[in-house]
Amino acid sequence: MRGFLDVGNIVLEIALDFASAAPSVVKSIRQRDLLNTWLRLYAREQMAPAIWEYQPARLEEELSDLIYYTVDISAPTPRLTIQSEGTRISRAYGHTGKGVLLDDYIGPRLAPFVMPIYHECVARGLPVYSVADVDDIYGRVVAYERLLLPFQTDGKVCHVIASLKTFCEDGGFEIKNLMRGNDALPRPKLRAVIDRDLFHRAPGRIAAADVVEFADQPGITTEIVELN
Repeated sequence: MRGFLDVGNIVLEIALDFASAAPSVVKSIRQRDLLNTWLRLYAREQMAPAIWEYQPARLEEELSDLIYYTVDISAPTPRLTIQSEGTRISRAYGHTGKGVLLDDYIGPRLAPFVMPIYHECVARGLPVYSVADVDDIYGRVVAYERLLLPFQTDGKVCHVIASLKTFCEDGGFEIKNLMRGNDALPRPKLRAVIDRDLFHRAPGRIAAADVVEFADQPGITTEIVELN
């Protein structure tokens, strides 16, 4: 997928390539928990779940880092409208944006780097994970980790939840105006569609239809089937 950057009268084309990845690509433990809840719902019918089914544990603890969007796919390019946003994210962008189209909220400077990631999530109906380096107002490098989860109704993606995490190897950083505080554009490090190993196996359990060989009876196997 490609984005376009308007610089004066010159339009620069930005190639956005997406890697194929397994859930293990996600670094944050909290984001992995959010993804695992989505995967459990996805595994039933191999499609994105409805948003009302999505009830991850400790959701309240994550709300400051989450943004909920509605998706309008009637236009040639999907339009995402912010329905809620976490307080930390508002500080990173410098203002709140509830009820505002995402591309209007982030502005033309950042849209070519951000919007194709959301469009890929909507088009594929699969989670998309991205990491970019940004500089805070003091020049410290901050990793900006974004996990997008799609939700569908009647076979069409109509909601997206974004989990946004920030990490600085140097320790503390200034989140205020992080995305707007200087002239340096985001420096993408990773863009990946999570389209492999789309299942979640709870720790310490034997998955359905696993084949187990008993050590004291070589050559004899049995099939374990979960009844739940």
